[in-house]
Amino acid sequence: MGWLLLILAILFELAGTTSMKLSEGFTRFWPSILMFVLYGFSFTLLNYALTYIEVGVAYAIWSGVGIVLITMVGFVLFKESFNPTQLAWMLLIVIGVIGLKLSSKGH
Repeated sequence: MGWLLLILAILFELAGTTSMKLSEGFTRFWPSILMFVLYGFSFTLLNYALTYIEVGVAYAIWSGVGIVLITMVGFVLFKESFNPTQLAWMLLIVIGVIGLKLSSKGH
């Protein structure tokens, strides 16, 4: 159950960060409001996930997977730059997330 909550928290964080970009520095009303709502859901789900998963593991996975996913969204949706060096560093993040998942026993 903890991992499902964490996955949902990550997806809401991804949507919240995408809304942040779409808000254009709080100049667009609905994306700005949506950002706060989505982050609220993300933090709430992360909080519940912490009842099943150690805080260090959960937060590292939440932030690491979020970094990788939002980088992909930036590249695809917002036409932001992406180069082989960035890919290499993101692969290290993915390896770290996998390692944390494999070494975690929850609580």
